[in-house]
Amino acid sequence: MLLQVNYLIRSKKDGKYLVARLPEQSGMEASYLLVFEHDYDALSYINAHGQEYRDRLTVETASPTQLKSLLQRWNYAGFGIVKDPLLPDIQFVS
Repeated sequence: MLLQVNYLIRSKKDGKYLVARLPEQSGMEASYLLVFEHDYDALSYINAHGQEYRDRLTVETASPTQLKSLLQRWNYAGFGIVKDPLLPDIQFVS
């Protein structure tokens, strides 16, 4: 499990990660960190949905241990695992 590498999209300008925001029952928004299984999936997502921002975004690697610390540090509600970057098909995990 520790050898599994995940890929994230991050802003070069302010260092923020790409997230999905979903409304919660309390009326607040919950942020889910978008995680990709392959680097080419992350790049496909940028090309399909953020082409005008592609020069401001970068793809980073993260181990499961690093993802856990990101969840705690940035107070994300969970992960959005991107299964198909073109549709996009995202599985949300708290």
